[in-house]
Amino acid sequence: MKVFGIAGYSGSGKTTLLEKLIPCFTARGLKVSVIKHAHHGFDMDRPGKDSYRHREAGASEVLLSCSNRWVLMRENRAGGDISLDELLGRLAPCDLVLIEGFKQEPVPKLEVYRPENGKPPLFPERRDIVAVATDVALDTALPCLPLDDIERIADFVMTTLDLQERPC
Repeated sequence: MKVFGIAGYSGSGKTTLLEKLIPCFTARGLKVSVIKHAHHGFDMDRPGKDSYRHREAGASEVLLSCSNRWVLMRENRAGGDISLDELLGRLAPCDLVLIEGFKQEPVPKLEVYRPENGKPPLFPERRDIVAVATDVALDTALPCLPLDDIERIADFVMTTLDLQERPC
């Protein structure tokens, strides 16, 4: 599996970019998975539902299944982040894993940069940022890709990771 990151501050457009890139990669015949790091606790379950009640009762894992999807929820009662390597090891084999967040992980990343966020760019401090997707001109030797040119960004990722299109 090849791994490529999308980094940037909250509100920069990382999720929107991923939402556009995923169908572009799948149209090229790639099987794509995504791992997103959430900085705050999250819960995809709802109080009162059976699975929620099972977790609250102390189950360490709850697997939900229906005819078109399944999800495994694992409680991390010890706390602390799970390593990216461990998370990658839990995925089914695929061609490309796109990661959102995980700024500190040493994998090639594209920074989504919008100066209107009022935050400084990450790329001057991060050697693993290999390009910047932005809608402004930047003073950098890194490739700067237009945020709205999804095909060009996909081409860059595929070239960087040496990925080949596969027949659909």
